This record gives sequence, C-alpha cells and structure tokens, in this order.
Amino acid sequence: MTITSVQTLQPGHLAANSSERRVEKPVPEPYLVQDFPFKGYQPPQPDGFEQSKAHADTSAIVIDNGSHLVKAGWSFDKSPRFILPPVMSRYRDRKLGRQCHFIGYDAYVDATTRGQLRYAFDPGSSVVGNWDVMEGVLDYVFLKLGVDGSNGSVDRSILMTEPIANLSYPRKMMNEILFECYGAPSVTYGIDSLFAYRYNKGTDGLVVSSSHTSTHVIPVLDSKPLLNNCSRLNWGGLQSAEYLMKLMKLKYPTFPARMTENQMEDLVQKHCYVSQDYDRELGGYLEWTGLEDRDRIIQYPFTEHVVVEKTEEELARIAERKKESGRRLQEQAAKMRLEKLVKKEQELEYWKDLQQRLASETKKEIRRVLEAEDLKDEAHLERMIRDLEKSIKRSRNRDLGIEETEEQTEEMSFPLLDIPDEQLDENGLKEKRHQRLMKSNVEARARAKAEKERAKAEKEEEERLDREKRENDFESWIAERRNNRQALLQRIKDRDRLKADLGNRKSLASQMRMKTLANLASDGPKKRRRGGDDDDFGANDEDWGVYRSVAKDEQSDDEEEEDLGELLNGVEQELLQYDPEFTENHTLAAQSDWTKSLVHAFLRGPWPFDPESQREAHQLHLNVERIRVPEVVFKPSIAGVDQAGLIEIAADIVNQRFSSTQDRSRLLKDVFLTGGNTLFSGFEERFRNEIRGFLPVEAELRVRHAADPVLDAWKGAAQWASGSDFRKSSVTRQEYLEKGSEYIKEHDLGNASL
Repeated sequence: MTITSVQTLQPGHLAANSSERRVEKPVPEPYLVQDFPFKGYQPPQPDGFEQSKAHADTSAIVIDNGSHLVKAGWSFDKSPRFILPPVMSRYRDRKLGRQCHFIGYDAYVDATTRGQLRYAFDPGSSVVGNWDVMEGVLDYVFLKLGVDGSNGSVDRSILMTEPIANLSYPRKMMNEILFECYGAPSVTYGIDSLFAYRYNKGTDGLVVSSSHTSTHVIPVLDSKPLLNNCSRLNWGGLQSAEYLMKLMKLKYPTFPARMTENQMEDLVQKHCYVSQDYDRELGGYLEWTGLEDRDRIIQYPFTEHVVVEKTEEELARIAERKKESGRRLQEQAAKMRLEKLVKKEQELEYWKDLQQRLASETKKEIRRVLEAEDLKDEAHLERMIRDLEKSIKRSRNRDLGIEETEEQTEEMSFPLLDIPDEQLDENGLKEKRHQRLMKSNVEARARAKAEKERAKAEKEEEERLDREKRENDFESWIAERRNNRQALLQRIKDRDRLKADLGNRKSLASQMRMKTLANLASDGPKKRRRGGDDDDFGANDEDWGVYRSVAKDEQSDDEEEEDLGELLNGVEQELLQYDPEFTENHTLAAQSDWTKSLVHAFLRGPWPFDPESQREAHQLHLNVERIRVPEVVFKPSIAGVDQAGLIEIAADIVNQRFSSTQDRSRLLKDVFLTGGNTLFSGFEERFRNEIRGFLPVEAELRVRHAADPVLDAWKGAAQWASGSDFRKSSVTRQEYLEKGSEYIKEHDLGNASL
C-alpha cells in the first residue's frame, strides 16, 4: 500500500535556550510532491476556426513559442486556448501495430511515454533543436484549434514569438515548416518580453525579462527596443530547478526516491522566495527560534510496513501460553536432571561394588576384570568414582540452591610426583603424568587467583592515592582529569576520522591498505610459479600483524569502542561531582544532542528523526535552499556562473551605455519585470532596493510587475496581431518564395535582420 500523506502528527522537539531545551511541537503536515503533470484529455475547440472564417484577413493564429510552455490561440481571444510543454513521446504499439505520438502534457500519461520523452528545444536554451518534436507540437496546436486543413494548408496568418537575437538557421527552418508544410499565407516573428511590455502600456523604460532559460535586460525608448544595448544572464527557471536538484542530491545522497526536474520546478515555484538581506538571513536561517516556520517538509510517496496490533485479550492469551510453555519446559528439564542423577547414582553404586570385589581378588583377576570394563588400572577406576561423586554432589546442591565453594588446593595431593620413574610400572607412569597435569592446573588457578587479588589490591591502592591527591592537591587533580577527558575526546575523534577515511577509497588509509593487499597477492604466487618453496605465511608471529594493517577499521572492535565510552563517562562523572565549572551541558552526550546540532537542523528541521520510519526517510526538508536558489539571479557566483548579477547588468546598461541624463531618467521611471522567474515573493522589492545603490540620490525610480508575467506575452502578441502593424510586418508566402527563407521584416517588437 502506497501512502502519500501523513496519518498522524508526531510531537517534535525544539531547543530555544538552555533552560527550555525541548518544547513539544506538532510536526506540520508535509507538502506532497507533485506527480508528473498529466492533465487529462483536452478536446479540440473548432469554434475559433469557424469564427475566424468571417474575418480571415484580420484574424491570425498566435503562438508564444516558449521553451517551457507553448501558448496558442486566436488573435481575437482574450487568453490562449491551449498551454502545453514543447515535448513529444513517440513509440510503436505492437498490439495496435501503429506508431503512437503523445504531445504536451499527454506525454506524461504513463511510464512508457515518459521514457520516450523528447524536447523541442536544445537543453538550457531557447533555440529549437529537434524539429521533429517542433512539428509534432505544431500539428497538435493546429488540430486542437480546429484547423480543418481541407485544402492542405492552415490558411491563416501566424504570429510566433522567438528569443532575442535568434539565430538565422532556426528561423529559416521554422519558415520552411510553416510555409512548405502548413502552407501559411504569412508569418511574423516577435520578442515575447516586448509584446508583454506593449500590452502593459509601456513606451519608455527598462524591460527585465527573466524566463525559463535566461534573463534579459532590454532598454526601450519611444516604444522601440535598443537591442544593441541589451544584455543577457544565462540563468532562469530551468537552471533554478536543476540547481535545487543538485543541492537536494548533495544534501540527501542516499534518498530512496527519484527526484525529477518537474518536481524540483514545482518546489522552486511554491516554496522559494527572494531574501531582502541574503547574508543576514542566511546567517540565522537555521536558528531554532522560528525554524519550524521556515522549514518546509516535502513528502514523497512511500510504503509503510503495517504492523497489526493485537488486542489486550490476545496479548494476555499469548503471555499465558508462554508461561505454560515455560512451565512445561522446566518440568521436562527437572525430569531429565532427575533421570540423569538416578543413572549416575546407579553407575556410582555399580563401580563401588566393583571396587570392593576387586579388593579380595588376585592381580591377574583384577587385570582381567578391568580390561573387560575398558579400564586402564585401579587408579582409573578410583578417578571415575571420584568424578561421579563430585558430579552427583553438584547436581544435588544445584537442586537445593546451595552455592558451591571452590575446593582448596591443600585437599588435593599428588603422591606419585615424589616417586622416581624407575620405581613405577607402566600404569604408575601414566598416573604420574596425570597427576603432574592436575598439579599444573591447580597451580595455574592459584596464580590466576593471586594475580586477581594483586590487581584488586593495586586498584584499591590507586584509588587511595587518587583520593589523597584530590584531598591534598585538588587543583592538580582536577587539571589531570580535564586533560584525561580531552585526550579521550581526541581519541574518539581520531577513531571516527579513521572510519570516515577508510570508507573513502581515495583516502591515504585506503590506498595503503590496498597497496598492502596488492603486495601480498603478488608475492606468494610468483614464488610458487618459479618453483620456489611453499608459502610460509604465518610461520612467524609478525606475519599476523598484516591482518591488522589491512583491516577495514583498526579500532572497530566493540570492546575498544565501549572502553573509550566507559572511560570518558567515568571521567565526566568525576568532573560533574567535583568540578564546579563542569556541568551537564559540557558532557559529550549533551553536545551530541540533536537539539544542538546544526547539521540535524539543516537535514531534518527542528524535529527528531526516526531512521526506522519510511515516512521520514522519504522526506525532504527545504530551509536554506528557499532563499539560496532565487539568490543566484542576483549573485550568479553562488552557482558557479561566471557572469555579473542582474542588478549589475541593469545598472551597467543605465549608467554606462546611455550618456544622456534624460534617457537615463526615462529608463528608470519604468522598470518593467516580466517572465515566470520574477514571480518569487520579494523579487520586486529586492530589485528596487538593490538598484537604488547604483543610482544618484535624486534619481527617480519606479519598478513594476507585469499584470500576468506568464501570459502577458501572448496577450500582447494577440493584441498586436489585431492591428494594422501586423500586416505590414508579415512575410507573405510570395515574399518567402522570392527572397528566401531567411528574409524577415523588421518592426518595433521583433529582432533586427543581420
């Protein structure tokens, strides 16, 4: 079951200060990531074409050919009829036996079509590069607009937008398609941002157009753009989405879900904003106070493992069954112990009876009986009886709950060790060797016990001396404890750093380990191939040190890690008890608290993180990125773009390229912002405040936004197409055939011919 929303609110924690470290706060409902933008079937609208028949000479098809969205409609419409991305998916359906084409949003219908997605524009530019896709987009537009094509042509004038300083080859190819393929009677091209400026009643001003692939600044005087003085910044909405994706992949390198550009574009549009003071706000963005409002949680689809909870009655029945099973096992174990004890007692009784019978027999008979019972000699029989008595005694004491005491070494005697070997027969020699081994074990235990007691005494003596030093020379004692703590912290840091280095294949530690392995792999086989001796690795104790040198982590043993932690904990407990300057906040545990971790705030916001939760593992946290991504248009160096920022470009155009004070004043009185990349909250205020620093104090500055930064370009083009200037600026089919496909007519809203 795929879950895309949070069912319950889990409490989080905030740390505002040392006295109030954790305040219960509910985790806000996360924002669901946008799926692929499939909008369903869009029926054709033939009424526009029927309406255009009455005014065939004055009506035109208007297409805002943007690299992000293509807007299409009729010149007499108030808004475009169809908006679609310039993409196409094409594949062959084997069941139907035909080629299938999906255009625009239809290309996102399923995974099969998305896998064959192709773009009409070159990556990161506004120049058409894939003309098959472009032709498919135009087919889709004309069909949806209801153009019947009964005579084999569109039979309507076409007005299409193009980027500033469009190359001659893309315009040539577009002319050939529109005139040759669709039979258009006339074609006109214009710049989208200038159409938007004309639609918003602009005549003199500075047009700032930040669109999907780039940002342009165009000065306009007397309704005529001065294209030779315009500048371009290679940054727009597409680069912002790509930049956010890079930041997210760097922030969450093991994120389980797949991030797409469409998702990042949606996040940029919905959650990013322009900071009015970027450096100051960035410095305090991850502070705990107010972070729950600044941090945005983005939830990706996930699959949660549902655990069926049992009722109290079921839990009680399960517990009762476990108890009953435990009782049965205990009874079975007690019964088996009793059977073993009875068997041992029977064996002991049998061997004692045998020992009594042998006491009155001859040596020959004794030897025959012992061989029949698989016994070596009488000493073996005596030893067997003694072991059985001890075993029976231990079993009875265990059943009675009596603790066993260690046998004293004085109770054990080894009489055969004092008798020379010449005086003993073969059985006596065997028994003597056995007594010598038993004596060695007894002495080893005695030495171990003495060593343990000596270590205990030494520890008590060290504690006594340490206590006396603390009482007599407290300053030296406390300084020694502080130094010990710093040394332990450094050892822990070195251990963690070594682990990180060993995890990196390019680190020096990993290279040395691989070099050692390579040397070991190359030495042995060469000897054997040359007919040398066999590999004698391990013959010397030094050889086994190789395993430590090639180990993945020299300090990866759990015991050593626990020792470091226990030692540090012991030192910190002493400092907490005796050092008035050392508090709980100075301990390693307090410093490792997530409520004080800047990295945790950056990755997970002001809430705890459960690594076992699939819901939290499929979450992105947007915080610093909300202001970092839009800031690039003002500071391109943040993203590695070697260009001046938007403010510097605009100020350079006004101050350096226009010497007349009157022209500068006319430009500054109407700074016009258009394009989808200017829709960030605070963009207009930031531009006004920043550019003011490059202008004289007495300069008058007015900054305004387009009424609709996304659709005003199409609306302006449709409005212009309804006027007389459109017919004068159109290239007719006759002119195309006479003057070639590169011929264009200049006008105030289009590019100049080169």
